[in-house]
Amino acid sequence: MKNKSLILCLLATMTTACLMSSCKGKDSNEPYVGYLFAYFNGNAPWQEQICFALSADGYNYTPLNNGKPIISSDTIANKKAVRDPHILRGEDGYFYMVVTDMRSSQGWSSNDGLVLLRSKDLINWSHSAIDFPTTWPERFHRDSLTQVWAPQTIYDPEAGKYMLYYAIGEVGAHYITYCSYANEDFTEISMPEVLYDHHANTIDADIVYHDSLYHMFFKTEGQGNGIQKATAKTLRGEWTPEHKYLQQSNKAVEGSGVFKLIDSDEWILMYDCYMNGHYEYCKSTDLSNFTFVCNSDNTDIFTPRHGTTIAITKSEAERLIKQWPSEGQTLETIGIIK
Repeated sequence: MKNKSLILCLLATMTTACLMSSCKGKDSNEPYVGYLFAYFNGNAPWQEQICFALSADGYNYTPLNNGKPIISSDTIANKKAVRDPHILRGEDGYFYMVVTDMRSSQGWSSNDGLVLLRSKDLINWSHSAIDFPTTWPERFHRDSLTQVWAPQTIYDPEAGKYMLYYAIGEVGAHYITYCSYANEDFTEISMPEVLYDHHANTIDADIVYHDSLYHMFFKTEGQGNGIQKATAKTLRGEWTPEHKYLQQSNKAVEGSGVFKLIDSDEWILMYDCYMNGHYEYCKSTDLSNFTFVCNSDNTDIFTPRHGTTIAITKSEAERLIKQWPSEGQTLETIGIIK
């Protein structure tokens, strides 16, 4: 019985490790060779659309579809515009995206929900728009709910479900990070609950798992704006803030995204220098001490705003280029194939 218990314990440990590793949700025999960046382009309705770009090194990106959207916001969102796309490679072979359902031309307090998207191939996406006052009228009211901003998704191994987290703003209150769990089809979410209250305005949370801890990066507002971090042993556990600014810039920043470089112990912290029109990239091995790497190389068709990055395989990159080609774009020109 002792041997059987030991085997079961090892299997459980290996399962958890697999869920937290970079091999999840793909053919483990095919290595990662590049990066996919999901983003939007600006504050005009025609820019508040999901766009994709590819990179060989995680810093230098070439937009797909000549910089045009890969999904029309008109077809997926109540507001006919979306922002802040977060993309996740799931544990189950699916890819997940969540976006802010918002048209900024109607005002910064005009959004009441988010959009869920799921795909098996990065090409064909199912979608479901969640309007909070309609879904939970006893909790959220159209005249007092001001923001449902920057949703993201992470797999919670304890719950065995995908957890969404996002900032909620309400009249007379500071922004708080809430969370919900998605149903199996990724079409509905549970009643929002508080995930982390910094007791001051915080938005744009981004969570990664490293060294047996969850690391939540977020933007503070109104008390010295910038990127800070809190850690916890479990997603729903007690979060401990570090009270240290991590951005390597004196510019206004938001929309932090953290990802691990392929075959490396280095992590990249990227954030949107939204007043200066570019992204900034920093690197770290411990997720606490970062050094500046570079700024994004923007062009007339690539002006990325708040987005996120995942590692992809050669076949995934080929499929994306075939579906949404840009002029002269190949795996060779991107640098994915030398």
